[in-house]
Amino acid sequence: MNTAYLGLGSNLGDRRQHLAGAVRRLHGAPGIQVMAVSAIYESSPVGVAAQPDFLNLVVQVATLHPPHEFLGQCLRIEAGLGRERRERWGPRTIDIDVLLYGDVGLADENLTVPHPRMAERSFVLTPLAEIAPGLRLAGETVGVLATRLGSAGLRRLGPLDWAETPVKPLHA
Repeated sequence: MNTAYLGLGSNLGDRRQHLAGAVRRLHGAPGIQVMAVSAIYESSPVGVAAQPDFLNLVVQVATLHPPHEFLGQCLRIEAGLGRERRERWGPRTIDIDVLLYGDVGLADENLTVPHPRMAERSFVLTPLAEIAPGLRLAGETVGVLATRLGSAGLRRLGPLDWAETPVKPLHA
């Protein structure tokens, strides 16, 4: 088993429902088990400012899949929850970013781990530090990096009841 960390975000429709559906689908996918889920944080969008605020969280999973196959599982879950890729950093029902995958470091046209911008984003570091403060990234612990970056602009909304939230069909 490999340990991976995922950043999830949603800013369209029922944002909590999309996050809960993504976590449930991750946990239900063959070869993936959800180990920890951070609280939900609300943040302003990055990149394209004229869009709704995001709900974000971080998930720790154990997986049997190699990195690219694991990414494929995440992309299928996004598609199943109505994700349409129209513009970079644009609005979306769900976004699942592979932040870390064990000790693997790789960069190609499909996947870069560690995620190249995670250390710049409080909406990633703050929830990651909540579930894995001692995790090391670039020679520092995530807890230290999160404290240094700060949490200005984030609003902690509390836990996600993902196990109790039914997945609703998108097009009923």
